[in-house]
Amino acid sequence: MKKKINSQMLVIVAIAIISTAVLSIAVFYEVFKREMMGSLATYAKLIGSTIETGDTDDLASAFADRNGIFDSEKLGELRLTLIDADGEVLFDTSADEGEMPNHGDRPEIIQAFEKGNGQAVRHSDTLEKNTFYYAVLMENGMVIRVAKEASSVWSILKSAFPVLGVIIVLTFGACFVLTHFLVRSLIAPIEGVANNMDHIEDVAVYKELQPFVTTIKKQHEDILKSAMMRQEFTANVTHELKTPLTSISGYSELIENGMADGEDVSRFAGEIHRNAKRLLSLINDTLRLSELDSGAAEIQFEDVDLYEIAKSCMNMLSLHASENDVAFHIKGGETHINANKSMVEELVYNLCDNAIRYNREGGNVWIVVDAEERSILVSDDGIGISEENQQRIFERFYRVDKSRSKKTGGTGLGLAIVKHIAEQHNAKIELTSAEKIGTTIKVIFGPGNQNR
Repeated sequence: MKKKINSQMLVIVAIAIISTAVLSIAVFYEVFKREMMGSLATYAKLIGSTIETGDTDDLASAFADRNGIFDSEKLGELRLTLIDADGEVLFDTSADEGEMPNHGDRPEIIQAFEKGNGQAVRHSDTLEKNTFYYAVLMENGMVIRVAKEASSVWSILKSAFPVLGVIIVLTFGACFVLTHFLVRSLIAPIEGVANNMDHIEDVAVYKELQPFVTTIKKQHEDILKSAMMRQEFTANVTHELKTPLTSISGYSELIENGMADGEDVSRFAGEIHRNAKRLLSLINDTLRLSELDSGAAEIQFEDVDLYEIAKSCMNMLSLHASENDVAFHIKGGETHINANKSMVEELVYNLCDNAIRYNREGGNVWIVVDAEERSILVSDDGIGISEENQQRIFERFYRVDKSRSKKTGGTGLGLAIVKHIAEQHNAKIELTSAEKIGTTIKVIFGPGNQNR
Protein backbone atom coordinates (compact mmCIF):
# COMPACT_ATOMS: atom_id res chain seq x y z
CA MET A 1 0.00 0.00 0.00
CA LYS A 2 2.86 2.38 0.86
CA LYS A 3 4.56 1.78 -2.49
CA LYS A 4 1.33 2.34 -4.36
CA ILE A 5 0.58 5.62 -2.58
CA ASN A 6 4.20 6.76 -2.98
CA SER A 7 4.25 6.01 -6.70
CA GLN A 8 0.88 7.68 -7.32
CA MET A 9 1.85 10.79 -5.38
CA LEU A 10 5.19 11.04 -7.22
CA VAL A 11 3.41 10.76 -10.57
CA ILE A 12 1.10 13.59 -9.50
CA VAL A 13 4.11 15.65 -8.36
CA ALA A 14 5.91 15.06 -11.66
CA ILE A 15 2.84 16.06 -13.67
CA ALA A 16 2.36 19.15 -11.48
CA ILE A 17 6.01 20.25 -11.83
CA ILE A 18 6.15 19.79 -15.60
CA SER A 19 2.73 21.39 -16.12
CA THR A 20 3.69 24.34 -13.93
CA ALA A 21 6.95 24.84 -15.83
CA VAL A 22 5.29 24.69 -19.26
CA LEU A 23 2.40 26.93 -18.20
CA SER A 24 4.83 29.40 -16.59
CA ILE A 25 6.78 29.69 -19.84
CA ALA A 26 3.54 30.05 -21.81
CA VAL A 27 2.33 32.81 -19.47
CA PHE A 28 5.74 34.50 -19.58
CA TYR A 29 5.70 34.40 -23.39
CA GLU A 30 2.20 35.85 -23.49
CA VAL A 31 3.32 38.72 -21.25
CA PHE A 32 6.41 39.14 -23.41
CA LYS A 33 4.22 39.23 -26.53
CA ARG A 34 2.00 41.97 -25.03
CA GLU A 35 5.05 43.96 -24.02
CA MET A 36 6.54 43.54 -27.49
CA MET A 37 3.36 44.69 -29.20
CA GLY A 38 3.07 47.66 -26.81
CA SER A 39 6.64 48.69 -27.58
CA LEU A 40 6.11 48.35 -31.35
CA ALA A 41 2.87 50.34 -31.09
CA THR A 42 4.76 53.17 -29.35
CA TYR A 43 7.44 53.17 -32.05
CA ALA A 44 4.85 53.05 -34.86
CA LYS A 45 2.85 55.98 -33.46
CA LEU A 46 6.01 58.00 -32.82
CA ILE A 47 7.29 57.41 -36.35
CA GLY A 48 3.90 58.17 -37.86
CA SER A 49 3.68 61.48 -36.00
CA THR A 50 7.08 62.59 -37.38
CA ILE A 51 6.10 62.16 -40.99
CA GLU A 52 4.59 65.50 -42.10
CA THR A 53 4.27 64.95 -45.83
CA GLY A 54 3.30 62.19 -48.22
CA ASP A 55 6.19 63.04 -50.62
CA THR A 56 8.11 59.81 -51.17
CA ASP A 57 10.72 60.97 -53.67
CA ASP A 58 13.49 60.90 -51.12
CA LEU A 59 11.83 59.25 -48.13
CA ALA A 60 15.07 57.65 -46.87
CA SER A 61 16.74 61.05 -46.70
CA ALA A 62 13.70 62.51 -45.04
CA PHE A 63 13.87 59.76 -42.38
CA ALA A 64 17.56 60.33 -41.88
CA ASP A 65 17.01 64.04 -41.35
CA ARG A 66 14.47 63.71 -38.55
CA ASN A 67 16.98 64.47 -35.77
CA GLY A 68 18.60 61.12 -36.43
CA ILE A 69 15.69 59.25 -34.91
CA PHE A 70 15.61 56.77 -37.76
CA ASP A 71 19.35 56.17 -37.78
CA SER A 72 20.02 52.43 -38.27
CA GLU A 73 22.08 52.28 -35.10
CA LYS A 74 19.17 53.68 -33.12
CA LEU A 75 16.62 51.55 -34.85
CA GLY A 76 18.58 48.47 -33.88
CA GLU A 77 16.59 45.34 -34.80
CA LEU A 78 13.47 47.31 -35.73
CA ARG A 79 12.30 47.08 -39.32
CA LEU A 80 10.27 49.98 -40.74
CA THR A 81 7.96 49.67 -43.70
CA LEU A 82 5.84 52.40 -45.33
CA ILE A 83 2.83 51.23 -47.37
CA ASP A 84 0.50 53.41 -49.46
CA ALA A 85 -3.28 53.18 -49.68
CA ASP A 86 -3.03 50.60 -52.50
CA GLY A 87 -0.79 48.27 -50.51
CA GLU A 88 2.37 49.13 -52.42
CA VAL A 89 5.59 49.29 -50.36
CA LEU A 90 7.07 52.76 -50.56
CA PHE A 91 9.96 52.23 -48.19
CA ASP A 92 11.54 49.40 -46.17
CA THR A 93 14.67 49.54 -43.99
CA SER A 94 15.60 45.89 -44.59
CA ALA A 95 14.75 45.26 -48.25
CA ASP A 96 14.50 46.88 -51.67
CA GLU A 97 10.97 48.22 -51.84
CA GLY A 98 10.98 47.89 -55.62
CA GLU A 99 11.24 44.14 -55.39
CA MET A 100 8.71 43.70 -52.56
CA PRO A 101 5.19 42.38 -53.38
CA ASN A 102 1.99 44.24 -52.63
CA HIS A 103 1.27 44.16 -48.87
CA GLY A 104 -2.43 44.85 -49.13
CA ASP A 105 -3.28 41.27 -48.17
CA ARG A 106 -1.22 41.20 -44.97
CA PRO A 107 -3.43 40.78 -41.85
CA GLU A 108 -1.88 43.69 -39.94
CA ILE A 109 -2.23 46.00 -43.00
CA ILE A 110 -5.88 45.01 -43.52
CA GLN A 111 -6.60 45.70 -39.82
CA ALA A 112 -4.80 49.05 -39.99
CA PHE A 113 -6.87 50.23 -42.96
CA GLU A 114 -10.09 49.02 -41.31
CA LYS A 115 -9.51 49.92 -37.62
CA GLY A 116 -6.60 52.36 -37.61
CA ASN A 117 -4.07 49.84 -36.28
CA GLY A 118 -3.29 46.17 -36.69
CA GLN A 119 -0.94 43.52 -35.42
CA ALA A 120 0.24 40.04 -36.37
CA VAL A 121 2.84 37.42 -35.46
CA ARG A 122 4.39 35.16 -38.08
CA HIS A 123 6.50 32.15 -37.24
CA SER A 124 9.61 30.97 -39.06
CA ASP A 125 10.18 27.20 -38.64
CA THR A 126 13.64 27.49 -40.17
CA LEU A 127 14.92 30.16 -37.79
CA GLU A 128 12.64 29.05 -34.90
CA LYS A 129 11.72 32.70 -34.45
CA ASN A 130 8.59 34.83 -34.44
CA THR A 131 8.30 38.18 -36.23
CA PHE A 132 6.02 40.70 -34.51
CA TYR A 133 4.30 43.29 -36.73
CA TYR A 134 2.43 46.40 -35.69
CA ALA A 135 0.88 48.76 -38.27
CA VAL A 136 -0.66 52.25 -37.81
CA LEU A 137 -2.81 54.17 -40.33
CA MET A 138 -1.58 57.75 -40.72
CA GLU A 139 -3.71 60.83 -41.55
CA ASN A 140 -2.34 60.93 -45.11
CA GLY A 141 -3.80 57.47 -45.80
CA MET A 142 -0.52 55.59 -45.68
CA VAL A 143 0.41 52.86 -43.18
CA ILE A 144 3.61 52.74 -41.22
CA ARG A 145 4.54 49.25 -40.04
CA VAL A 146 7.13 48.36 -37.40
CA ALA A 147 8.48 44.81 -37.08
CA LYS A 148 10.90 42.96 -34.85
CA GLU A 149 12.10 39.40 -34.59
CA ALA A 150 12.10 37.48 -31.31
CA SER A 151 12.56 33.92 -30.17
CA SER A 152 9.51 31.62 -30.28
CA VAL A 153 8.09 29.99 -27.17
CA TRP A 154 9.62 26.64 -28.20
CA SER A 155 13.06 28.11 -28.65
CA ILE A 156 12.72 29.74 -25.22
CA LEU A 157 11.66 26.38 -23.81
CA LYS A 158 14.66 24.70 -25.45
CA SER A 159 17.10 27.26 -24.12
CA ALA A 160 15.57 27.03 -20.65
CA PHE A 161 15.46 23.24 -20.61
CA PRO A 162 18.88 22.61 -18.96
CA VAL A 163 18.07 24.93 -16.05
CA LEU A 164 14.48 23.75 -16.01
CA GLY A 165 15.64 20.12 -15.95
CA VAL A 166 17.88 20.76 -12.93
CA ILE A 167 15.01 22.50 -11.11
CA ILE A 168 12.63 19.63 -11.93
CA VAL A 169 15.11 17.00 -10.69
CA LEU A 170 15.80 18.89 -7.45
CA THR A 171 12.12 19.56 -6.84
CA PHE A 172 11.23 15.95 -7.62
CA GLY A 173 13.92 14.73 -5.22
CA ALA A 174 12.63 16.97 -2.44
CA CYS A 175 9.07 15.83 -3.10
CA PHE A 176 10.20 12.19 -3.07
CA VAL A 177 11.61 12.61 0.44
CA LEU A 178 8.61 14.60 1.67
CA THR A 179 6.18 12.09 0.14
CA HIS A 180 7.96 9.23 1.87
CA PHE A 181 7.57 10.86 5.29
CA LEU A 182 4.02 12.03 4.54
CA VAL A 183 2.86 8.55 3.51
CA ARG A 184 4.54 7.03 6.54
CA SER A 185 2.75 9.49 8.83
CA LEU A 186 -0.57 8.78 7.09
CA ILE A 187 -0.18 5.01 7.28
CA ALA A 188 1.21 4.92 10.84
CA PRO A 189 -2.21 5.16 12.60
CA ILE A 190 -3.65 2.43 10.33
CA GLU A 191 -0.70 0.16 11.04
CA GLY A 192 -1.09 0.95 14.73
CA VAL A 193 -4.72 -0.15 14.58
CA ALA A 194 -3.81 -3.32 12.69
CA ASN A 195 -1.05 -4.25 15.15
CA ASN A 196 -3.01 -3.45 18.32
CA MET A 197 -6.49 -4.84 17.74
CA ASP A 198 -6.80 -5.97 21.36
CA HIS A 199 -5.95 -2.47 22.66
CA ILE A 200 -7.27 -0.38 19.78
CA GLU A 201 -8.54 2.33 22.13
CA ASP A 202 -4.92 3.13 23.08
CA VAL A 203 -3.89 3.83 19.47
CA ALA A 204 -3.60 7.53 18.62
CA VAL A 205 -5.38 8.27 15.34
CA TYR A 206 -6.32 11.47 13.55
CA LYS A 207 -9.89 12.74 13.72
CA GLU A 208 -10.93 11.60 10.22
CA LEU A 209 -9.94 8.01 11.02
CA GLN A 210 -11.91 7.84 14.29
CA PRO A 211 -15.22 6.56 12.76
CA PHE A 212 -13.25 3.88 10.91
CA VAL A 213 -11.47 2.84 14.12
CA THR A 214 -14.74 2.81 16.06
CA THR A 215 -16.30 0.51 13.46
CA ILE A 216 -13.29 -1.80 13.48
CA LYS A 217 -13.30 -1.90 17.28
CA LYS A 218 -16.98 -2.84 17.35
CA GLN A 219 -16.49 -5.51 14.67
CA HIS A 220 -13.45 -6.87 16.50
CA GLU A 221 -15.43 -7.08 19.73
CA ASP A 222 -18.30 -8.78 17.90
CA ILE A 223 -15.89 -11.30 16.36
CA LEU A 224 -14.33 -12.06 19.73
CA LYS A 225 -17.75 -12.37 21.32
CA SER A 226 -18.93 -14.63 18.52
CA ALA A 227 -15.80 -16.76 18.84
CA MET A 228 -16.31 -17.08 22.59
CA MET A 229 -19.96 -17.98 22.08
CA ARG A 230 -19.03 -20.64 19.52
CA GLN A 231 -16.39 -22.01 21.86
CA GLU A 232 -18.85 -22.06 24.75
CA PHE A 233 -21.53 -23.57 22.54
CA THR A 234 -19.17 -26.33 21.39
CA ALA A 235 -18.17 -27.08 24.98
CA ASN A 236 -21.83 -27.17 26.07
CA VAL A 237 -22.88 -29.38 23.18
CA THR A 238 -20.01 -31.77 23.92
CA HIS A 239 -20.97 -31.92 27.58
CA GLU A 240 -24.68 -32.34 26.88
CA LEU A 241 -24.06 -35.11 24.34
CA LYS A 242 -21.57 -36.87 26.58
CA THR A 243 -24.04 -37.42 29.46
CA PRO A 244 -26.73 -39.42 27.59
CA LEU A 245 -24.13 -41.22 25.48
CA THR A 246 -22.29 -42.32 28.63
CA SER A 247 -25.55 -43.64 30.09
CA ILE A 248 -26.46 -45.46 26.87
CA SER A 249 -22.97 -46.95 26.62
CA GLY A 250 -22.96 -48.06 30.26
CA TYR A 251 -26.39 -49.70 30.25
CA SER A 252 -25.83 -51.41 26.90
CA GLU A 253 -22.47 -52.76 28.10
CA LEU A 254 -24.13 -54.28 31.19
CA ILE A 255 -26.74 -55.98 29.01
CA GLU A 256 -24.08 -57.11 26.49
CA ASN A 257 -21.94 -58.73 29.20
CA GLY A 258 -24.93 -60.57 30.69
CA MET A 259 -24.71 -58.65 33.92
CA ALA A 260 -28.41 -57.80 33.79
CA ASP A 261 -31.37 -60.12 33.68
CA GLY A 262 -35.08 -60.06 34.25
CA GLU A 263 -36.33 -56.74 35.51
CA ASP A 264 -32.87 -55.15 35.16
CA VAL A 265 -32.87 -55.70 31.40
CA SER A 266 -36.23 -54.01 31.10
CA ARG A 267 -35.13 -51.13 33.35
CA PHE A 268 -31.81 -50.69 31.54
CA ALA A 269 -33.57 -50.74 28.17
CA GLY A 270 -35.94 -48.03 29.45
CA GLU A 271 -32.99 -45.88 30.50
CA ILE A 272 -31.31 -46.41 27.12
CA HIS A 273 -34.53 -45.41 25.39
CA ARG A 274 -35.00 -42.33 27.59
CA ASN A 275 -31.41 -41.16 27.03
CA ALA A 276 -31.66 -41.87 23.29
CA LYS A 277 -34.79 -39.68 23.12
CA ARG A 278 -33.00 -36.96 25.07
CA LEU A 279 -30.02 -37.26 22.74
CA LEU A 280 -32.26 -37.01 19.69
CA SER A 281 -34.04 -33.95 21.13
CA LEU A 282 -30.70 -32.35 21.87
CA ILE A 283 -29.43 -32.97 18.33
CA ASN A 284 -32.67 -31.69 16.77
CA ASP A 285 -32.66 -28.52 18.89
CA THR A 286 -28.97 -27.90 18.17
CA LEU A 287 -29.52 -28.29 14.43
CA ARG A 288 -32.56 -26.03 14.57
CA LEU A 289 -30.68 -23.34 16.48
CA SER A 290 -27.79 -23.56 14.02
CA GLU A 291 -30.25 -23.18 11.16
CA LEU A 292 -31.77 -20.08 12.76
CA ASP A 293 -28.29 -18.64 13.37
CA SER A 294 -27.20 -19.06 9.77
CA GLY A 295 -30.26 -17.37 8.29
CA ALA A 296 -29.50 -19.26 5.07
CA ALA A 297 -33.11 -20.05 4.17
CA GLU A 298 -35.42 -17.22 3.21
CA ILE A 299 -38.31 -16.91 5.66
CA GLN A 300 -41.73 -17.02 4.04
CA PHE A 301 -44.33 -14.87 5.80
CA GLU A 302 -48.07 -15.35 5.58
CA ASP A 303 -51.24 -14.43 7.44
CA VAL A 304 -51.62 -16.80 10.42
CA ASP A 305 -54.10 -17.00 13.31
CA LEU A 306 -52.15 -16.91 16.57
CA TYR A 307 -55.14 -18.21 18.54
CA GLU A 308 -55.52 -21.27 16.29
CA ILE A 309 -51.80 -22.04 16.70
CA ALA A 310 -52.14 -21.78 20.50
CA LYS A 311 -55.16 -24.14 20.53
CA SER A 312 -53.36 -26.64 18.30
CA CYS A 313 -50.29 -26.56 20.56
CA MET A 314 -52.44 -27.08 23.66
CA ASN A 315 -54.06 -30.14 22.08
CA MET A 316 -50.65 -31.49 21.05
CA LEU A 317 -49.25 -31.15 24.58
CA SER A 318 -52.36 -32.23 26.47
CA LEU A 319 -51.04 -35.77 27.03
CA HIS A 320 -47.69 -34.43 28.22
CA ALA A 321 -49.52 -32.04 30.57
CA SER A 322 -51.73 -34.78 32.01
CA GLU A 323 -48.71 -37.01 32.60
CA ASN A 324 -47.23 -34.22 34.72
CA ASP A 325 -50.59 -33.45 36.43
CA VAL A 326 -50.74 -29.96 34.86
CA ALA A 327 -53.98 -28.34 33.67
CA PHE A 328 -54.18 -26.23 30.48
CA HIS A 329 -56.30 -23.03 30.17
CA ILE A 330 -56.66 -20.82 27.11
CA LYS A 331 -58.21 -17.40 26.65
CA GLY A 332 -58.51 -15.06 23.69
CA GLY A 333 -59.87 -15.05 20.18
CA GLU A 334 -58.97 -14.83 16.51
CA THR A 335 -55.69 -12.89 16.17
CA HIS A 336 -54.03 -12.49 12.80
CA ILE A 337 -50.34 -11.72 12.38
CA ASN A 338 -47.99 -11.75 9.40
CA ALA A 339 -45.48 -14.47 10.26
CA ASN A 340 -43.88 -17.77 9.37
CA LYS A 341 -46.40 -20.34 10.57
CA SER A 342 -44.02 -23.19 11.39
CA MET A 343 -41.69 -20.86 13.32
CA VAL A 344 -44.55 -19.39 15.38
CA GLU A 345 -45.82 -22.93 16.09
CA GLU A 346 -42.32 -23.82 17.31
CA LEU A 347 -42.19 -20.70 19.49
CA VAL A 348 -45.53 -21.43 21.16
CA TYR A 349 -44.69 -25.13 21.57
CA ASN A 350 -41.41 -24.34 23.36
CA LEU A 351 -43.07 -21.84 25.70
CA CYS A 352 -45.83 -24.28 26.63
CA ASP A 353 -43.45 -27.23 26.91
CA ASN A 354 -41.26 -25.25 29.33
CA ALA A 355 -44.31 -24.22 31.36
CA ILE A 356 -45.18 -27.92 31.79
CA ARG A 357 -41.63 -29.14 32.53
CA TYR A 358 -40.95 -26.56 35.23
CA ASN A 359 -44.35 -26.75 36.89
CA ARG A 360 -45.52 -28.59 40.02
CA GLU A 361 -47.97 -31.41 40.50
CA GLY A 362 -51.47 -30.02 40.25
CA GLY A 363 -50.13 -26.89 38.55
CA ASN A 364 -51.66 -24.82 35.77
CA VAL A 365 -50.61 -23.34 32.44
CA TRP A 366 -52.51 -20.36 31.06
CA ILE A 367 -52.35 -19.25 27.43
CA VAL A 368 -53.69 -15.77 26.64
CA VAL A 369 -53.90 -14.43 23.08
CA ASP A 370 -54.50 -10.67 22.78
CA ALA A 371 -55.86 -9.57 19.37
CA GLU A 372 -55.38 -5.84 20.00
CA GLU A 373 -51.77 -6.19 21.14
CA ARG A 374 -51.07 -9.11 18.76
CA SER A 375 -49.40 -11.01 21.53
CA ILE A 376 -49.36 -14.43 23.16
CA LEU A 377 -48.79 -14.93 26.88
CA VAL A 378 -47.86 -18.26 28.49
CA SER A 379 -48.01 -18.32 32.28
CA ASP A 380 -47.56 -21.04 34.90
CA ASP A 381 -47.67 -21.39 38.67
CA GLY A 382 -44.62 -23.61 38.84
CA ILE A 383 -41.16 -23.34 40.44
CA GLY A 384 -40.45 -19.85 39.10
CA ILE A 385 -37.08 -18.22 38.33
CA SER A 386 -34.91 -16.26 40.73
CA GLU A 387 -34.09 -12.66 39.85
CA GLU A 388 -30.39 -13.39 39.20
CA ASN A 389 -31.27 -16.18 36.77
CA GLN A 390 -33.87 -14.23 34.78
CA GLN A 391 -31.21 -12.46 32.69
CA ARG A 392 -29.71 -15.74 31.51
CA ILE A 393 -32.60 -18.08 30.79
CA PHE A 394 -32.53 -17.24 27.05
CA GLU A 395 -28.89 -18.34 26.82
CA ARG A 396 -28.13 -21.66 25.16
CA PHE A 397 -28.00 -24.66 27.51
CA TYR A 398 -28.75 -22.47 30.52
CA ARG A 399 -31.11 -24.20 32.93
CA VAL A 400 -32.40 -22.93 36.26
CA ASP A 401 -32.84 -26.45 37.68
CA LYS A 402 -30.43 -28.80 35.93
CA SER A 403 -31.59 -31.88 37.81
CA ARG A 404 -35.20 -31.26 36.79
CA SER A 405 -34.13 -30.69 33.16
CA LYS A 406 -32.33 -34.03 33.02
CA LYS A 407 -35.28 -35.74 34.64
CA THR A 408 -37.82 -34.24 32.23
CA GLY A 409 -35.56 -34.44 29.16
CA GLY A 410 -35.05 -30.69 28.64
CA THR A 411 -32.18 -29.64 26.40
CA GLY A 412 -31.73 -26.05 27.62
CA LEU A 413 -32.22 -24.73 24.06
CA GLY A 414 -35.97 -24.11 24.00
CA LEU A 415 -35.93 -20.49 25.12
CA ALA A 416 -32.86 -19.74 22.97
CA ILE A 417 -34.92 -20.88 19.97
CA VAL A 418 -37.85 -18.74 21.17
CA LYS A 419 -35.55 -15.69 21.32
CA HIS A 420 -34.25 -16.30 17.78
CA ILE A 421 -37.74 -16.72 16.32
CA ALA A 422 -38.94 -13.55 18.08
CA GLU A 423 -36.01 -11.60 16.64
CA GLN A 424 -36.80 -12.92 13.15
CA HIS A 425 -40.31 -11.47 13.53
CA ASN A 426 -39.27 -8.19 15.19
CA ALA A 427 -41.23 -9.30 18.23
CA LYS A 428 -40.62 -8.23 21.82
CA ILE A 429 -40.27 -10.68 24.74
CA GLU A 430 -41.37 -9.75 28.27
CA LEU A 431 -40.57 -11.95 31.29
CA THR A 432 -41.92 -11.79 34.83
CA SER A 433 -41.19 -14.51 37.37
CA ALA A 434 -40.83 -15.22 41.07
CA GLU A 435 -39.57 -18.33 42.86
CA LYS A 436 -42.30 -20.78 43.95
CA ILE A 437 -44.95 -18.50 42.41
CA GLY A 438 -44.52 -19.03 38.67
CA THR A 439 -43.31 -17.58 35.39
CA THR A 440 -45.00 -15.50 32.70
CA ILE A 441 -43.51 -14.96 29.25
CA LYS A 442 -45.24 -12.69 26.76
CA VAL A 443 -44.26 -12.38 23.08
CA ILE A 444 -45.60 -9.18 21.50
CA PHE A 445 -45.69 -9.13 17.70
CA GLY A 446 -47.08 -5.61 17.74
CA PRO A 447 -49.43 -3.64 15.43
CA GLY A 448 -46.70 -3.08 12.82
CA ASN A 449 -46.26 -6.79 12.30
CA GLN A 450 -49.22 -6.96 9.92
CA ASN A 451 -47.30 -4.77 7.44
CA ARG A 452 -44.17 -6.90 7.22
